[in-house]
Amino acid sequence: MMSEKERTVSELAEPFDMSLAAISKHIKVLERAQLVNRRISGRTHICQLNVDALSQATKWLRFYEKFWSNRFDLLEKELQQAKKKEH
Repeated sequence: MMSEKERTVSELAEPFDMSLAAISKHIKVLERAQLVNRRISGRTHICQLNVDALSQATKWLRFYEKFWSNRFDLLEKELQQAKKKEH
């Protein structure tokens, strides 16, 4: 796992039935999102998670998770009340 230590692109590709080119495209997307940092050592590309960016993303997701959870709870109550009125 990349969360444990840096990994080469080949190591990241290993468990997937995808070409290295396809894996590289996915990694580039993660790089553009600043979730992964890549450095080159000779011909080897080494990837590392950007923990700060992931932490910020987690905070953002938690905020909206609370928001939507509350909204879905309210929706469920409304639907239950509407169902009771039908019967």
